[in-house]
Amino acid sequence: MARAAVPGGLSPRLVWRAARLVEFRDETPSARTLVFDVPDWPGHLPGQHVDVRLTADDGYSTQRSYSIATPADGSRVVLTVQLVEDGEVSPYLTETLSVGDVIELRGPVGGWFVWRSADPAPVLLIGGGSGIVPLMAMIRARRAAGSKALFRLIYSARTPEDRYYADELRTRVRDDFGLDVSYVYTRKTPEGWPLPPRRLGVADVNNGGWPPDFQPACFVCGPTGFVEAVADILIALGHDARRVKTERFGPSGT
Repeated sequence: MARAAVPGGLSPRLVWRAARLVEFRDETPSARTLVFDVPDWPGHLPGQHVDVRLTADDGYSTQRSYSIATPADGSRVVLTVQLVEDGEVSPYLTETLSVGDVIELRGPVGGWFVWRSADPAPVLLIGGGSGIVPLMAMIRARRAAGSKALFRLIYSARTPEDRYYADELRTRVRDDFGLDVSYVYTRKTPEGWPLPPRRLGVADVNNGGWPPDFQPACFVCGPTGFVEAVADILIALGHDARRVKTERFGPSGT
């Protein structure tokens, strides 16, 4: 997930660090997961993000923010980047950056949209498109910590081919007790899917989520319109607004 970086208000510990690409893999035809080695990385919580800065030979630089896709693992930082055809940063990260190349990272950033493994409350994750990235970090962190918190993920994607982490989620639903995943497709459904393409609605949240009486921690991430619509649905269903945390992104030069 990418957001336009917002300067100012950064902690003094947020310094730019050299990040060397050590591995990459394609998640979809237009999204790539990048694994960086970042010496002296201070660690992070699932849900946090980093700023990425690229600098051209002539000195011009630009930066964007990307969610971290995995829990803390030593000096490794993993991002999944969606290609934006006319962007400044994502085309380089997804089409040009090679193993051994170095970019700059700053982070981790954010302390509100995070899940902590000590919290035993049920968790509802609702992601739209690349908004799945920080939510996947939470799912992975749950397994790594041995947490017994019950997780439900509702994932809205344009088509089956646009799903991030499809194979891994399939395996985790089978092997991670207490994790349930449901999908909504907005443009094309899998063969034999029982419902037509549509936007995520009240019935999807009501059926795929937790009852408000369970007081779940709700995390919603995706494009601005998607996040606002889902947050409204959760409140209308009776969820406590204080337990609904959102991350949103809109068009940018990513």
